[in-house]
Amino acid sequence: MSSVCFVTQVATKEILLRVTNVCGECYADLKEGDTIHYDMQNYRFLCDCCQQKLCSMMNEDCEIIYDEAEPGLFC
Repeated sequence: MSSVCFVTQVATKEILLRVTNVCGECYADLKEGDTIHYDMQNYRFLCDCCQQKLCSMMNEDCEIIYDEAEPGLFC
């Protein structure tokens, strides 16, 4: 699933200077040489930790499946 939902690459100086130098989810600093993941659904770069969390909540169609037991905004 992760290969369909994310593009994994190594953070380069060009990406960090021209696109982003922070994770699109937790805003942690990304450094040159870090493994980063481009979220194909939300058009953002993620750190390893956030990509793994997001991936664990996704189905095979890259849709986030929310836990019905957790209270939501409109419950």
